[in-house]
Amino acid sequence: MKTVLLYLKKYSRKMSCGFFIKTVGTMAELMLPYILTHILTNVMGKSVNNIVFWGVLMLICSFISCALNIIANRMAALVSKNFAEDVRKDLFRKTLLLSAAQTDKFTIPSLESRITTDTYNVHHFINMIQRMGVRAPIMLIGGISITLFMDAALSLVMIAILPFIFTTVYFISKKGVPLYTKVQKSVDRMVRVVREDSQGIRVIKALSKTDYEQRRYDEVNRELVKNETTAGVIMGSVNPVMTMFMNIGSVAVIALSSGRVANGLSSPETVIAFMQYFTHISMSMMAVTRIFVMYTKCAASAKRIAEVLNTKEDIKVKSEKEYPDISKDFHIVFDKVTFSYNKKRNNLENISFKLKKGDSLGIIGATGSGKSTIIKHLMRFYDIDKGGIYINGEDIRTIEKNRLYTMFGSAQQYDFLYADTIEENIKFGRDISFEQIVKAAKTAQAHDFITSFSDGYNHLLSQHGTNISGGQKQRLLITRALAANPEILILDDSSSALDYKTDAALRAALNESAKNTTFITVAQRVSSVKDCNLILVMDNGKIIGCGTHESLLESCNEYREISDSQMGGAFVE
Repeated sequence: MKTVLLYLKKYSRKMSCGFFIKTVGTMAELMLPYILTHILTNVMGKSVNNIVFWGVLMLICSFISCALNIIANRMAALVSKNFAEDVRKDLFRKTLLLSAAQTDKFTIPSLESRITTDTYNVHHFINMIQRMGVRAPIMLIGGISITLFMDAALSLVMIAILPFIFTTVYFISKKGVPLYTKVQKSVDRMVRVVREDSQGIRVIKALSKTDYEQRRYDEVNRELVKNETTAGVIMGSVNPVMTMFMNIGSVAVIALSSGRVANGLSSPETVIAFMQYFTHISMSMMAVTRIFVMYTKCAASAKRIAEVLNTKEDIKVKSEKEYPDISKDFHIVFDKVTFSYNKKRNNLENISFKLKKGDSLGIIGATGSGKSTIIKHLMRFYDIDKGGIYINGEDIRTIEKNRLYTMFGSAQQYDFLYADTIEENIKFGRDISFEQIVKAAKTAQAHDFITSFSDGYNHLLSQHGTNISGGQKQRLLITRALAANPEILILDDSSSALDYKTDAALRAALNESAKNTTFITVAQRVSSVKDCNLILVMDNGKIIGCGTHESLLESCNEYREISDSQMGGAFVE
């Protein structure tokens, strides 16, 4: 909850003002039963003017209570809304800044539920605590204080019950945080399944696996229902137990008051007012109980939010003294790079190669051989375990992130397109002119199909670009990567949906229009990498072949087998 309090600090004045207004409104409401007792005891049967005066005073107190409570509730809603907006904004920003390893640790579904469900739980509690967190204690303490003044003996009955109520609330609420934490983890799993199914709906339908996915969803849904039911039953038991204790107190008060009135120790008017205060006290206790229940939800969610917000940056810019520069003769250098995701088995081992500016690198190999892992490390999504990676002689660990990332233009097989125009998807919020967009689209072989739409570059894409073909989508992604004239262009299996003719035209256009750009192509097809200055053949995180297409055909059996299986050893342009 420390994180929540830090966010609330900037709203302390507004909250204090709201609490003060709420306090005045509640005090005005507390006066109503007391004034009623005064009317019944001292005013009835006397001057009509006195009755009217005290009646008007009750109306004024009612109006003040109503008006001030409305104002305070509106202020509470505004504060909680702004608070939740701040938390969501910072949580989303932090999510974007997490390293790839940290994102893998949290998982995307969990991050989604933290931004949505968890922030809602905290927002709901902040709103409730401002509405009832002041009113309930004042009504409780104020009601008991006034009743003590009116009839101490009757008040002691209620006071005797309070320890039982607080003990019940404490022990049950103590179980709430772990219970609701478990519920939120179940929400994470359900979000993951929904996310996977929504993204793969076409494959699911094509393979007639809707029944299977329904069963998979039912499984995580049942788990969520089970955990929610457990938490709900345990936390929901507070209200019935509270009601039982309050009813016992009510019966005891009525039984005791009847004897006191009969013996002349109290008056009927006092008992009437007393029962009204008892109702206020009962409702206040119920409100306090709800606050405790909501607190357990809030505490569980706040803990999950704080885990993300307090995550320390694990990929920092290092000093040049620790990682000195090398010769600038080469644009990109990998020097004996080794890396492991789980620190058990190396996913990259002793990777070394050099590229001059304007050179092209092709990386080919079986699935899981480490091709994309090389790209992730070049862009410093992960830090390597051993060795060094250099761009223009600088170790990438010493390059500021903004400067490093602006060097790259990247198009990957599973990159996303969002629901907006083609132009905005290519521009992607960058300061890129329309002329640059058109030039990049022509190079990426996308201009012709874009202009075939009646609205051209203003054509609206659906989410994930589902209203265009796979090949068109890949050409738009390549256009996006090219549009800012990057120093290094990375095409990670981004032309797999292109036919051979379009792929060849794309390669030719890239070689012609971006001669000073260093190209790195990750592909499954030999035709996509055969013209590269350097080709790496990967297997189990190791380089098993390195050279040009012609030299690899002679020296690398694996490369020659891939080439023969795909093209029979020949290539058709």
